[in-house]
Amino acid sequence: MMRSLWTAASGMTGQQFNIDTIANNLANVNTTGFKQNRPDFEDLLYQTIRVAGTPATEVTVVPVGVQVGHGVRPAATQKIFTQGALQSTGNVSDMAIEGEGFFRVLLYDGTYGYTRDGSFKIDSNGQIVNSNGYRLMPEVILPEGFIRDTLTISQDGRITVKVAGSDNPVEAGQLAIYRFVNPAGLQAAGENILKRTNASGDAIGGRPGFDGMGKVVQKFLEMSNVSAVREMVNMIVAQRAYELNSKAIQTSDSMLATANNLKR
Repeated sequence: MMRSLWTAASGMTGQQFNIDTIANNLANVNTTGFKQNRPDFEDLLYQTIRVAGTPATEVTVVPVGVQVGHGVRPAATQKIFTQGALQSTGNVSDMAIEGEGFFRVLLYDGTYGYTRDGSFKIDSNGQIVNSNGYRLMPEVILPEGFIRDTLTISQDGRITVKVAGSDNPVEAGQLAIYRFVNPAGLQAAGENILKRTNASGDAIGGRPGFDGMGKVVQKFLEMSNVSAVREMVNMIVAQRAYELNSKAIQTSDSMLATANNLKR
């Protein structure tokens, strides 16, 4: 059986994976805080027919070897953590991080999740939570009788609010954001949540705007960093590569048919 059949088949499988990744990027083009996924590929093992450097004569060696590749496979999918555009919302509980870092939330299983999605809400207990009810950590509980429209979050994460009957703002908490040595090593868990892994390293907490941390911008949300135009171009490239690999399979089949019909 011709090697090219299996080599081209691996190429079609790889381009299908490429299209799957592109489709997910485009599906999340309006997802708050979403980061683009990029597939990385690597070539498969090579069959070495002749090794470079094999002696040719007593004084010379073969300058170039003979190797035949066996296709491609996905090697990794990497999240690209470039800054997304900031969009003004006017909502006092919305926050965006301008720069490096993540918000930390407490998941239902007691573990921590990390997110760039700053579309937080205030629940009936005065706690700041995300859309799924995960509490922002460190926990922030607004005082009883607070006036919602007076909620202020400074760029360094200080939360102040006015209480009914008083003109003086009350400090309600201090935000912290977290960064990682290798954010690309975080595991996507859905719900705009990323989880720590051994590859990402431990979370490094800090005050917004200090020690390399990004600043917090109130009444803004960070939009997805997916470029629809770039993804459409990538889709065209992937589609053409898929077609070329299918043509290689058809050509190999035609060559096998020719060999099979030699006796006739």
